[in-house]
Amino acid sequence: MRQLRKLSLASLALSVALTTPVIADEASEKEGLRIATARKDVNRGWENTVASITMTLRNAQGQEAQREMRVKTLEVPTDGDKALTIFDSPRDLSGTAFLSFSHVDAPDEQWIFLPAVKRVRRISTSNKSGPFLGSEYAFEDMTSFEIPKFSYDLLREDKYQGDDVYVLEQTPMDEYSGYSKQILWIDKEHYRPRKVEFFDRKGEALKVLEFEDYKLFEGEFWRPLRSFMYNLQTQKSTELVTHKLEFGTELEESDFDSNSLRRAR
Repeated sequence: MRQLRKLSLASLALSVALTTPVIADEASEKEGLRIATARKDVNRGWENTVASITMTLRNAQGQEAQREMRVKTLEVPTDGDKALTIFDSPRDLSGTAFLSFSHVDAPDEQWIFLPAVKRVRRISTSNKSGPFLGSEYAFEDMTSFEIPKFSYDLLREDKYQGDDVYVLEQTPMDEYSGYSKQILWIDKEHYRPRKVEFFDRKGEALKVLEFEDYKLFEGEFWRPLRSFMYNLQTQKSTELVTHKLEFGTELEESDFDSNSLRRAR
């Protein structure tokens, strides 16, 4: 019920946003870029992480299916980040591995290994808007945030769950993105994204993503331990809960190799 109440409020806020005329100008675009840059800058220097995560899929009737997975990430200071996701359960998905290379000024690269067919498949750029293994996340949602991928506009300053926030519109630069725009609520104190509204290519409200239970790691890096993606058009949802998160592991560049996806453990 708590989540339903929150989503009702989110839908109301979305309706207000849709009916409020917004006119971008040079000053609001410049401030939007400043906020996006600050968001990126406060999250530099983390090097690498390993997370244990439970993914819960819910259909419109509330029926659930759970998946356990590990996510290994590597910061690449001169480019976008790299991430390797390995599914441990259920049995029919165990051994499935997904590798993603984000890039600052080039199309992202993604591969997936499916044990059932025993082959590595490359995700084409034109299919980046497709669902990530049946979840409400798209393949393009599984990449790191990189400033040149969007244009920005500060819509307003507001409150979100009692905190002062910026409400920012960001528009994908990639013609193959499944989104026409995203609206973000970013808190002023730590530049953490708190909520994202996604709009499809027709401009219709598509999904709402909420980040909760932020925890500070290594004294400087905030990470949400719970993320909730709700599809407004299908009423399906996907929840990600992080149980364990380690920084400063022994991961190396060679651990993120598309040729080794079959051996990912």
